[in-house]
Amino acid sequence: MPYNKPIPEPGDPLTRPFWDAAKEDKLVLPRCTSCNRVHWYPRWICPFCHATEIEWIEGSGIGYIHTFAVQHRAFGGWADETPFVTAYIDLAEGDRMFTVLRGVDPTRPETIKIGAKVKVEFEAASADVHIPFWRVV
Repeated sequence: MPYNKPIPEPGDPLTRPFWDAAKEDKLVLPRCTSCNRVHWYPRWICPFCHATEIEWIEGSGIGYIHTFAVQHRAFGGWADETPFVTAYIDLAEGDRMFTVLRGVDPTRPETIKIGAKVKVEFEAASADVHIPFWRVV
């Protein structure tokens, strides 16, 4: 089945390293070389120390559920998948990422545990764009 959800356009030089790595099923994250902290989403200036020395590092692909919500309404391609679970993931490297959570039953939210370990996985949305999702392990 073709991917029928919105597909990001990875033309921005700021996010190009992220999308290039995602095509290889790798999670890369921006890190400030001045304060050594990872930040998500990508920015030209570190949100912690305001330095402009940013590098990209390969992340572990491991995280933990910070919080989640069950989505019962959606539009476009997502409407076909309701209900589904969205979540904020605390990355092992620091900071937090928003995602659609996989490997959980949205009809039984009581089984989803805050702090549960998750691992990143990638779905090919097109030949040039692979989207990261997180799955409970």
